[in-house]
Order: sequence, then structure tokens, then C-alpha cells
Amino acid sequence: MLARTVTEAAQRFGDRSAVVAPSGWAMSYRELDQWSDECAVGLDRLGLGEGDLMAVILPSCPEYLVLTVAAAKLGAVFAGVNHRLTSAERQAVLSAAEPELVVASPDLAPQAGRLGEVLSISPSEGDTAPLECLRVLGAHPGPLDDDVDRPVAVVFTSGTTGRPKGAVFGGRQIDFICGVDTHHRWADPYAPALAGLSATSLTHLGPTTKLAGNLHHGGTTFLLDRWRADTALEMTSRHRMPMLSGIPTQIALMLRSPLLDELDLSSVRAIVIGGGPATPELVRRARERFGAALSVRYACTEAGIGVGTALDAPPEDAEVSVGRPHPGVELTIRDDTGRVRPDGEVGEVCLRSPAVMSGYHRDPEATAAAFWPDGAVRTGDLGHVDELGRLRLAGRVREMYVRGGENVFPMEIEAVLAEHPDVADVAVVPRADDVMGEVGVAVVVARNGGPAPTLDGLLDFARGRLAHHKLPVEVRIVDALPLTSMEKLDRTALREMVAR
Repeated sequence: MLARTVTEAAQRFGDRSAVVAPSGWAMSYRELDQWSDECAVGLDRLGLGEGDLMAVILPSCPEYLVLTVAAAKLGAVFAGVNHRLTSAERQAVLSAAEPELVVASPDLAPQAGRLGEVLSISPSEGDTAPLECLRVLGAHPGPLDDDVDRPVAVVFTSGTTGRPKGAVFGGRQIDFICGVDTHHRWADPYAPALAGLSATSLTHLGPTTKLAGNLHHGGTTFLLDRWRADTALEMTSRHRMPMLSGIPTQIALMLRSPLLDELDLSSVRAIVIGGGPATPELVRRARERFGAALSVRYACTEAGIGVGTALDAPPEDAEVSVGRPHPGVELTIRDDTGRVRPDGEVGEVCLRSPAVMSGYHRDPEATAAAFWPDGAVRTGDLGHVDELGRLRLAGRVREMYVRGGENVFPMEIEAVLAEHPDVADVAVVPRADDVMGEVGVAVVVARNGGPAPTLDGLLDFARGRLAHHKLPVEVRIVDALPLTSMEKLDRTALREMVAR
């Protein structure tokens, strides 16, 4: 499905710029189709075939998208590995993926070992031909059977405890998500192309599963080396972008930028927030400051697509809820036995639709635990459906929290901090933050006779092993961690202590 969509987009939009690299060079729709054809043949000659997995570790660049499509044209499976993870974290993802081929920039390329062949490429700066070492010029891959259940991409959840999990998506899921986003309608190729900004890593769920829908829109997407509020606002103004999208943290940072009062941002007609909880105050400030309609979206990686508020809905919808299910999505609230709870009662949020993942890559046990028997995905979030049919979130079943749109799992951080020589015991819990949504606080018991560890000391100790978004921002020293009557860590008491 994705391969056909790219070819049709090339026929419709031709030399219109599809993607602009951080360096400024642009790749057209026609080039995306042609280069992905040539790369597919090159990958085939390397031995990558139908069903094989290719892991890609690159910064945001047009080559990343070319390789995504090339894999689809071969019937291979594409897995992006976030280049901002530490070396140890990337290695954990690769170990779970067990790819037949790894494509990475020279500074990120792992040693092959049992992971299969490693191909090192450097993203183009515009003065050299992209993917020159891989493309077979003028070549086209052979025909591929139309199998909607063939896996296309694996999206690895970030920051898991233990073995990382990769959600598998195939043609059926991508086609459904494209239908929800576009109704399978194509933009007018003679109308001006609308510009947009890629606000998150290309490895995330949205860029991976919404590529086909984005091609239908016929717009031009600008990529960034690293997202910054000032840069995002400047590019929105310069290219007259009609929509701002991002996680709540990004919207909050843009509202704090001094450029907000200096730039002409009158082109912005809509704001879309997803990837984490947005406070009512943030929703109101964003809507008022930009004078634009605002929509809040909610899903989890495993569900593919979920619920949202409409741009023309009453303002209260986005302030107190995350909206109603998208067409074709079934939302239920369940207890821990799977029984559906009536509206108004809090339980685990579950989503079922043709967009839900096929399962976790090579992890049948985790797959079984993620689904109820009827195919509904367990999101791990708590919430209830109110009298107007809106989903209101209430917390999380597990301890995971979201900092700046990135999932953070306390046990992973605790495992690293516990190795610090001055730490006898440690627990990490979140507290609310106006910009990041939630941030981590390390509650630490110092070793007897030793100095109390400082925040700087813990950060220096953990930086090489944990990505930046996982690092705590505060340390509390206590005599002992609170326990429940069952002698287990009382995280509720810790949360209350940190909140106070």
C-alpha cells in the first residue's frame, strides 16, 4: 500500500518538494519514488528480502524516508532506532529487533556481530548524491504481491524496562490510518503546496504510520536537526505554515519564546497537540495567543490511532478531555478482568480498530499481555467516559510517565542510579511541570556513613547510560522509602510526598 501510494504521489505532484533537509536541500515526490526504487534494488542485491528486517539509525533526513519506502517496495520490514538514545539503549533495541541489516550514519553504526550486515551512510548536505553507495541507477524492483497483512514497519517503544518492545504495523493498519486522516482523497496538484514542520523524531508512531496520509496531502515537510522553539516559530512564519503541531512541551516552549511577539504568525489557523497530557491552562493560552482552533489527540503506540477533539468542537472539549474516538475506533473502559465499565466509572482505557498493531516483534508473551481476547489493546492509562462521550484521563495503571512527549519508565532509571556508590536505595516518581508536563524526581536513601548524593553527581553518573529525557531533575534525600503493608514500595505515598 505504501509503495503504491509513493508512486501515485510522484505521478500527481512530480517535482514539487516533498521533504526539505535541515541543510536546505529538497527532495521531490518524483525523486522519492525514483530513489526508493533504486535503493530497493540495491538492498535486494545486499540480500535483504521479503520479511527481512532492516534497522535504520539516522538523524532526521530525507534518506530516512527513502529507506522506509525502499523496504516497503521489497516487502521487507523497516525499524527506525532513535539516534538520540545512548549507545547502550540503541544496542538494546537492536538486540530485540535482530535485524538482517543495519543502516546507520558513521557515528552511530554499531558493530555487526550477530546483528547481520551493517551499512554506513552519511546524510547528504545537498552537494553529493544521496545514498550513492546503495542506489542502482535507473533500476526498478520486481512486482510484489498485494498482501495487506504483510508487516511494513516496527515502532519500538522508548524507555522500556528490560527488553524493548516493537509494535508491528502492516499495510492494513497504514491504509486505515490514511483513510481516517484523508478519506483517501488526494490534494489538488495545481493548488499551492502547504508547508509543515516535522516536530518529532521520524522513529515515532506518527511519522511512521502517517507517511501515506502525508503524501496524499501533497505538502512540503521541513525537517530539523533538533527541535527548538525559536526555530519552529521562525520557520512557521517564513513558510506561512497553516498548522502548529507538537507535544505539550513544545507548545509551552513556543508560548515562552520572545520571538512570539516579533514574528508574523497570522498564517497559523490550527494547533494539534498530542504525545502527552496538556493542561487546561496550556490549551487556553495556546488557543488565545495564536488565535487558532485547537485539537488534542490521544493514542498509544500499540493502538496506532485513538481519540481526539475536533477543531470546531466547543472549547471545553480540549480543556477537560482528549475527545471522542476517531471513525472506526472502539473505545472501552475496563476493569482488571477485562469487563467493560459503564460511562462515568474509572478503569483502564482500551482501544480496538483496524489500526492496532499486529503484535510485538518476536515477543509472543508481551503480545498476549497487550490485548484482551476481543482484540482491544490495553493502553495502561486510566480514565472514564463522561456524559458527553468524551474520554477523560485519570492517570496510569503502571508507573510510566511522559516527559516532553517521551515515555519514561522509573524502574529503568532506578536500576542505573542504584549502582551509584552513595545510593543505598532509590525510587523515581514524577511531578507535574508547566513545560515538560511531567519530570522525574529521584527519592534517595544514602548509604550509611556516606555523603548524600547530589543531583549533579547522579546526573554525571547516569548520562552515558540514559537518554536526556530520562534523567531526574530533582533529588530528595530520605531516611527510608515508604512501604505498603505487603512490604512493597508505596509509590502512591512517594507521589504524594513529592507533590507536597
